[in-house]
Amino acid sequence: MVNHDGNILQEDSTFLNHQNRGLRYGDALFETLRAVNGKLIFWEDHYLRLMASMRILRMEIPMDFTMEFLEDQIQQTLDASTSGQTASRVRLSVFRKKGGLYLPKTNDVSFVIETTPLKHSFFVLNEGSYEVELFKDFYVASDMLSNLKTNNRIINIVGSIFAKENEYQNCLLLNKAKSVIEALNGNIFLVKGMHVKTPPLQDGCIDGVIRRKLIELLGKLDDYELEEASVSPFELQKADEIFITNSIVGIQPITKYRKKTFNKAVARDLLGKLNAAARFS
Repeated sequence: MVNHDGNILQEDSTFLNHQNRGLRYGDALFETLRAVNGKLIFWEDHYLRLMASMRILRMEIPMDFTMEFLEDQIQQTLDASTSGQTASRVRLSVFRKKGGLYLPKTNDVSFVIETTPLKHSFFVLNEGSYEVELFKDFYVASDMLSNLKTNNRIINIVGSIFAKENEYQNCLLLNKAKSVIEALNGNIFLVKGMHVKTPPLQDGCIDGVIRRKLIELLGKLDDYELEEASVSPFELQKADEIFITNSIVGIQPITKYRKKTFNKAVARDLLGKLNAAARFS
């Protein structure tokens, strides 16, 4: 089932057309989050990020677009869609209403909510192999727009095709200064001893919710030292661990980059703490 502006529709319903600005110009934002037994994990963080992103893109935020309203709309969609599963992936898309060319006729918005089932209620560490490579065909701009979850994801699409063609599980993206900023589907963290490093937002990475949560968690742990700083490709092979974070998998350890293999101990430890934080979010 799909929720379009508060109307619950069948998945095969035709409710968008060629005039949709998200389709035409990528004039859209989205949030992807987990729902477990009807509870939206880290919902406040997702909501606040969405509101901040809408302001940056000069979208008109409706008066009824409160955290409670959107949570209720998501819950209605889950109630209509679920068939006994306890965990779901939720995608909330917001796009400017149709009209105009590059200059919109209106800044008013519509929304679409989609849900799909997930296997696990909470984040589970992938114990399998996970090899990555740098994607160097195109580069990400180091500006505020790159921090947003917009529909402009063409680099991620082409990079995903490159990864599949070369039998990698993922690729790491670079900015125009040739610094590593993120993976195709999430933020990255490097571990050396008990030192944890992640690229800063100024380098152009997505302002990820799980990234925020891990930074918050690491700031409270005496055992770890956190650093937000640019990451050179040369640092990748010097790390003990590298892992990817996003709102669906939580933490995904990278096991191989070129000739270097990596551990998972810190990823496993932090995933446990992240699950604990999710339970009380």
